Amino acid sequence: MNDSQTHAAGQALYQAWRQRQPIEPLTAQYPGLGLDDAYRIQQAFVDLRLEAGERVVGKKIGVTSRPVMEMLKVYQPDFGYLLDGMCLPSYAPVPIDGLIQPKAEGELAFVLNKDLLGPGISNADVLAATEGVMACFEIVDSRIRDWKIAIQDTVADNASCGLFVLGERLVDPRSLDLGLCGMVLEKNGEVAVTGAGAAALGHPVNAVAWLANTLGRFGIPLKAGEVILSGALGAMVPVSRGDFLRVSIGGVGHCSLRFD
Repeated sequence: MNDSQTHAAGQALYQAWRQRQPIEPLTAQYPGLGLDDAYRIQQAFVDLRLEAGERVVGKKIGVTSRPVMEMLKVYQPDFGYLLDGMCLPSYAPVPIDGLIQPKAEGELAFVLNKDLLGPGISNADVLAATEGVMACFEIVDSRIRDWKIAIQDTVADNASCGLFVLGERLVDPRSLDLGLCGMVLEKNGEVAVTGAGAAALGHPVNAVAWLANTLGRFGIPLKAGEVILSGALGAMVPVSRGDFLRVSIGGVGHCSLRFD
């Protein structure tokens, strides 16, 4: 893709986000769209939000668990940027009118107190740079109509970022094995999804190390103070107005939200 096409695709995603109107898959609009092209479109999309006054507060790893891979028919992880306009506190009402076609995922969020710049970042490096972890929800949302996405579509769409909701308890990740932590996601008082830390690339710390090393090839660090969403621990849950969700992660804590 040339620069003009990249900018046009990023602008289309930005307008879809602003107007809450999905667009057709970019892979249909631009035959031959490659993964590198998709990440350039992602940057164009994110830059437009930054120019409008938002700021980067973290990063996310997407498509890490087998249930999500099967649901989306996308079979490799990706990454996107978290912006301050995406962050809500636990128990905050989530304005569903601000979303297009949302789904909820239960995850572990890492809060960093040191920079991580790959390549060469190990799991031990990740743990040493982590102030704590907390339970969280990621509300994924696609600007691509009907979630008809290939990996290039979701990458260009900032890894289908919508909103994220953080729990209230920060836990030292060295005090437990995050890979063995069980997750229960309840929807309207009934168990909707169960999972475990191992769903995120075998271990949530693996996912963060993957992200640090992947971004490091582009000279992009994970920064102290940033929140890193390490990937879904189970399947995505469709949501509607009025739904109440709670996710509990063993040894870590819980997070709740309601869609208004």
